[in-house]
Amino acid sequence: MKALITGASSGIGRDMARVMADKGYDLALVARNEQELQNLSKELREKNKINIDIIVTDLSIEENCKEVHNKIQNVDILINNAGFGDCGHFTETSLNKEIKMIQTNIIAYHILTKLYLIDMNKVQKGKILNVASIAGFMPGPLMTTYYATKAYVVKFSESLREELKKQKSPVKISILCPGPVSTNFNKVANVKFNMRELSSMKVAKYAIDKLEKGKFYIIPGIDVKFAKIGAKLMPTPLISKITYKMQKRKLEK
Repeated sequence: MKALITGASSGIGRDMARVMADKGYDLALVARNEQELQNLSKELREKNKINIDIIVTDLSIEENCKEVHNKIQNVDILINNAGFGDCGHFTETSLNKEIKMIQTNIIAYHILTKLYLIDMNKVQKGKILNVASIAGFMPGPLMTTYYATKAYVVKFSESLREELKKQKSPVKISILCPGPVSTNFNKVANVKFNMRELSSMKVAKYAIDKLEKGKFYIIPGIDVKFAKIGAKLMPTPLISKITYKMQKRKLEK
């Protein structure tokens, strides 16, 4: 069994690689940080007798996504995890950073999911895990672009799930929707969270367990489960006001 994990050099992606290595999966690890990938590969090879491929690339570039697919074949599990965020007033945040965010958080997921799903349908097996966020279920003023990218991932995955059901495909798709996680994301996004942060290893173990069981919505943490319910029940304008206040406090810290 082989799993391909993007964004594998840190945070949830790195810990999911550790969890899957312990389960005996061969791995293809994708990220931009070569040194961190090498360190992780060495760690996993010393502990587990598995095959590991490393691909150092920037998935915000379309052709690089296609090249990953060309290089790594016969994938049983695809984990689209690479991504980042930003926080601030939309008129003041970096346009270049936002475009790169859209390319990484949306376009890379789209390309890799399409190419590997075609392969999986041909062999009638496989699983895809798209890492979204609780942010994908609500508006996110002051993190406008990030919330919008995660909303895309949620609706994209929900739609594909229905298509696969109607096609009677054995391929399963899941979405991981965590709340705050203690990772490098917070530094890149310039935020501090008010909700309790879960450890990336705890989220990784929970995610892989639910993925293997075929669960679609994977939501670690009771706080986040309640947040999803609230997002469904409350009027959108009210959610926007609440979210704005939360993000504003992050900027002021």
